[in-house]
Amino acid sequence: MNNLHDIAVGTELPPLRVPSISRTTLALYAGASGDHNPMHIDLDAARAAGMDDVFAHGMLSMAYLGRLLTGWVPQERIRSYSVRFAAITPVHGQPTCTGRVTAIEEADGERRARLDLRVMLEDGTVTLAGQALVALT
Repeated sequence: MNNLHDIAVGTELPPLRVPSISRTTLALYAGASGDHNPMHIDLDAARAAGMDDVFAHGMLSMAYLGRLLTGWVPQERIRSYSVRFAAITPVHGQPTCTGRVTAIEEADGERRARLDLRVMLEDGTVTLAGQALVALT
């Protein structure tokens, strides 16, 4: 975002659409994160737990949402970032990350934007809901 002075309540962040979650994505994320929970990478383990298939790590979706934020403002402007995990992201699901400015406030000599964030699947299921506070000045 070039001109953060023009940001107002209602401003929408450009959506981040990521490729469908593949088994390769899950294996690579498991290796990178150190989270080798079999529910995310082993079909037999997932089925033994009553699932139809493996599913994405919640933190993978959180990382994509973080990428949405850092694509909008430099990382050093992020003052807070939190999420609530709402639903699983199935293998082959295609997440889209969105954000919307819900408030503009002044604190500690900075103009800040409060954001509502979401990760949503193509069927409308919200898998992650969050908030962030970013410095605009």
